[in-house]
Amino acid sequence: MPLPKDLDPYANPRAFYGAELRRLREAAGLSQNELGERAFCSGTYIGLFEAAERRPQVDISRALDELLGSGEHLQRLCRLARTSKVAGYFADAAELQLRAVSIAEYSTMVVPGLLQTESYARALTRAAHPYASDDVIDNHVRTRMERGSLLDAPLAPVLWVILHEAALRVPVGGAAVIAEQLEHLHAQGSTRPRVVVQVLPFSAGANPLMDTAVTLMHFSDEPPAAYTEAAYSGQLVEDPRLVEHISSAYDLARASALSPEASLSLIESAAKGHATDAHLT
Repeated sequence: MPLPKDLDPYANPRAFYGAELRRLREAAGLSQNELGERAFCSGTYIGLFEAAERRPQVDISRALDELLGSGEHLQRLCRLARTSKVAGYFADAAELQLRAVSIAEYSTMVVPGLLQTESYARALTRAAHPYASDDVIDNHVRTRMERGSLLDAPLAPVLWVILHEAALRVPVGGAAVIAEQLEHLHAQGSTRPRVVVQVLPFSAGANPLMDTAVTLMHFSDEPPAAYTEAAYSGQLVEDPRLVEHISSAYDLARASALSPEASLSLIESAAKGHATDAHLT
């Protein structure tokens, strides 16, 4: 994938990284495929970096510097290009979601970020960062709300969410906040044809993904990728065998979950229960 002619290398650090990588590669007389082979990745992957469509990676930048004899040039540019408004461990996955044609999420305890309300997101963020200033919390919440606009894009991905029933019962932010969140979740699953929500009930017992949060992403012209997350950490998974393993585990969880229709009914019932609690307090 060659660098697009209309890509301004000075537009942002990632574009500059891509332009410099291409300059160094061509000076070495290597094609994208040849450089990819030497760096143990595909030529397409190199092309994505040169086209500024993928955030450069620290490890591969180090390998490319060694292969191209560029000292630490690409590694320094990589640090600039990897700046992001979201947590560093999630930044790569967040960018991949923008290009995905489908996103499949599994969450045990919380509603996934793309479907969160502002009040719910604020309650979660405050719980995760109890000593942060209000400005820091506001920035986190604003960024999360901006990500939700992905579902309004003309080519919005299909979003399939499997949510454990526990996420419906924990009163994050209090009864009123969780009631509003579940009402919003019900509305998204009911009115958006490209959003499918399933609930994995307590009665389903153990499942392969119960100790983690998982996001699977599929693309029109790239291999699928996965992202796993725990508290304060996350990992982008691109190894085809591991992505397939995670995908199979997701399919098993999907098979054990309630149907979308039954799931929406349970979400609606849980929302009414929390709303009643809110009125009583």
